[in-house]
Amino acid sequence: MTTPEIRLWNHLKRRQMQGFDFDRQRPIDEYIVDFYCKQLMLAIEIDGSSHDSEEAQEQDRYRQARLEALGVRFLRFTNWQVMHETDGVLRAIRQWIRDNSSTP
Repeated sequence: MTTPEIRLWNHLKRRQMQGFDFDRQRPIDEYIVDFYCKQLMLAIEIDGSSHDSEEAQEQDRYRQARLEALGVRFLRFTNWQVMHETDGVLRAIRQWIRDNSSTP
């Protein structure tokens, strides 16, 4: 895992995110997502500079569309956001869970 992935994982593991269980490096279909909550069908991706090129962005769009067709929903953050705006990233995840789950 990258440093930003480790930082976010420290807030997701052991059901720390509103009691939901997240896995890291979870295979889905023929892809692996950074973090995944099966109960929410939520994938969280942390994008580093390898995602900056147009080709990489096109591959990400294709991959995400394919997984969304299976019902997976996505939150994406950059390495910079995770490292420098950690609290904002965590708030965004909590807000997404509040807006998209039946659990308060």
